[in-house]
Amino acid sequence: MLDLTSLRADTPGVQHVSHFNNAGASLMPQPVIDAITRHINLEAEIGGYEAAEAQKEAIQGFYTATADLLNTTADHIAATANATDSYARALSSIPFRERDVILTTTNDYVSNQIAFLSLQKRFGIKIVRAADEGNRGVSVDDMADKIKSLHPRLVAVTHVPTNSGLVQPVEAIGQLCQEHDVLYLVDACQSVGQLPVDVSRIHCDFLTATCRKFLRGPRGMGFLYVSEKTLAANMSPLFIDLHGAEWASVDAYRLEPTAKRFEDWEFPYALVLGAAEAHRYALKVGLDAIAERNAALCATLRTELAQLPGVRLLDEGAQLSSIIILYSEQKSAADLKSALSARKINTSISTHGAAILDYDRKGMKTAALRISPHYFNTDDEVALLIDTLHHAFK
Repeated sequence: MLDLTSLRADTPGVQHVSHFNNAGASLMPQPVIDAITRHINLEAEIGGYEAAEAQKEAIQGFYTATADLLNTTADHIAATANATDSYARALSSIPFRERDVILTTTNDYVSNQIAFLSLQKRFGIKIVRAADEGNRGVSVDDMADKIKSLHPRLVAVTHVPTNSGLVQPVEAIGQLCQEHDVLYLVDACQSVGQLPVDVSRIHCDFLTATCRKFLRGPRGMGFLYVSEKTLAANMSPLFIDLHGAEWASVDAYRLEPTAKRFEDWEFPYALVLGAAEAHRYALKVGLDAIAERNAALCATLRTELAQLPGVRLLDEGAQLSSIIILYSEQKSAADLKSALSARKINTSISTHGAAILDYDRKGMKTAALRISPHYFNTDDEVALLIDTLHHAFK
């Protein structure tokens, strides 16, 4: 069982707000804050280059801590500015040609879909979306059929969509991709930190994530996992700089052998150190314990929220995550968020444009309220949120 007293003592923000916006940006724990401010102060005292040199060993800790999160090794981790940056770097390393197929789902992240549309516009690739299996997420059988018939250049799946409590079967899809030797890209932006994520079981070639959400790290940091197969094939981002490659001769360069070929030279090292501390913190708390606590919080919330008048919960799937989408035609999401904010309860809004395919299917025409609890939330905070929404619907 988690020690909520200690966890909340480590979290200054809980003194000021009840935070149910962890799918947006979570509250940083004190060790993360301390790591960031120590390095900022060091840069102020001795200079930015000099501070980075002095903290060289600690900076490498980012790679080992991130690797430990994903059950891999540090040479397969690249540090990036955010999950979308990671995703773009991965996509740019794939030599797409006209009529290549990207096989994805109807529950992908909006920025990913826009990136696919941009590739379609520029290179003439084809976007194919596998069918869902009722309300249980993407059909693994349909994925299998389409992989066999279409021979996609890339399979891309969002593990936990930002607009739904759905958890997609990324491991089963990864097995298919491995069997058919298809590149596999997983967006784990909303899953790492709230659920155990093991790249050795997912069998992905790329996995992207951010540090600010359920990992409780700082904004402005993300990471990219790159498989051994991908590195051995000499895949690299389209625009590579002096950090990712060595200028070997006038007309040639030599790739960095590790995933760092996907990085740029410049980093906000204070944030790198803060993110490393956040990843160690999650590992110390325990990802299984976090997932168990989040499931209990969400079970209570979903039961209570479903009793509100005229409310629909849009979460579907055989397994549900720590994202709850509440839709009402009686009260706007903006009004509900405002009522919660008045009592210092943080939530966020999920717009129709964030998930057109999914929300059209569910009949959602306007915005919905997104509630995303995390393990440090208390039962009292849950009760306050429910009570506030009950009053908002009166």
